[in-house]
Amino acid sequence: MSATAYLLNLGETPYLEAWDLQRSLAAAISQDAIPDTVVMLEHPPVITLGRRTDGDELHVPPDAEVEVVETDRGGKSTFHGPGQLVCYPILDLNRHGRDVKKYCRDLEEAVIHTLATYELEATRIDGLTGVWLTPPPRKICSIGVHISRWVTTHGYALNVDLDPAPFTDWITACGLEDAAFTTMARELDSPLSVDEVRPAAAAALADVFDLDFEEL
Repeated sequence: MSATAYLLNLGETPYLEAWDLQRSLAAAISQDAIPDTVVMLEHPPVITLGRRTDGDELHVPPDAEVEVVETDRGGKSTFHGPGQLVCYPILDLNRHGRDVKKYCRDLEEAVIHTLATYELEATRIDGLTGVWLTPPPRKICSIGVHISRWVTTHGYALNVDLDPAPFTDWITACGLEDAAFTTMARELDSPLSVDEVRPAAAAALADVFDLDFEEL
């Protein structure tokens, strides 16, 4: 039987505010005060630096209107902005198998299912996190997580409909030289909103993690 989980759909939320929310939810989940909770939102333009970011990944123009935040998630640098579906599953891995690698693969699987709803055939690339379209390789979703006492924070960022230029012009995103980044709208050759993609993303997470969402 699927476990009940909360789904929190938010609009555009500043990065630090969302990070505080994640920590509060994680504390409540670790004390069994609330069930697993998934937060979906968009961020204003922000570059986040994961724990493995190298100093030479950042080349933000001085006039760029973007916040830069050092964060505790794994991985390197990435960009968030409006038109990207950011998904933060706050899950107790005691309920989902204490396996960090499997958790990351499951997140990728949920994104692959989400894209399949739109007839976009996505895949993984050995040695690289995230979700890609091939050929040629084009990154459509970044993944970076943090796990403390088996409770997860951070998650994935799926490019729905935004200009992917900052991934290459402002940073060496994910530390990948010469990587191409794409969006669902570009691949479908049609405008698409984050709100349109949310139901498919929630259904895919419910399927992969065996959750039954109650929307808050």
